[in-house]
Amino acid sequence: MTTGEVSTVDGTEVAETFLGGLVDVFGRTYTIERRDLDEDVTEVAVEGDDLGLLIGQRGQTLSAVQELARTVVQRKAPGHHGRLMIDIAGYRRARRDALERFTRQVAERVVTDSVAKVLEPMPAADRKVIHDTINTIEGVSTTSEGEEPHRHVVILPDVASS
Repeated sequence: MTTGEVSTVDGTEVAETFLGGLVDVFGRTYTIERRDLDEDVTEVAVEGDDLGLLIGQRGQTLSAVQELARTVVQRKAPGHHGRLMIDIAGYRRARRDALERFTRQVAERVVTDSVAKVLEPMPAADRKVIHDTINTIEGVSTTSEGEEPHRHVVILPDVASS
């Protein structure tokens, strides 16, 4: 490749190949789907039975798989732009739904009591779900505090709403 030439390797295909190889090692039956979540984010979802080993406790293994897939894409498709999200057996979707429900419940208490609520430390992807959900609710706002791996979200009552 010459300088200025754009890579023709599709980063999403690279991720799909990587994930397929990984799941093959475990001898599981699976399918892989690609979903465009928005202009800059593509999700590669692995669906199948008995994939819990690739999710791990609280999604820790899935986070590691996500990081490995990102690294493989960076090396094999350096021209790839946009974010790539990995989901296995619907874990991220279910986690996102649960976090949104939880956030709405906490926000309701914060609005009612006018008292800030400090949440437990969580990964950046989970914090983003919290922030995005709060942005749709009147009377509350969020901030992140602390340093990784102890970074956490604080849900605050809006001063004007108190």
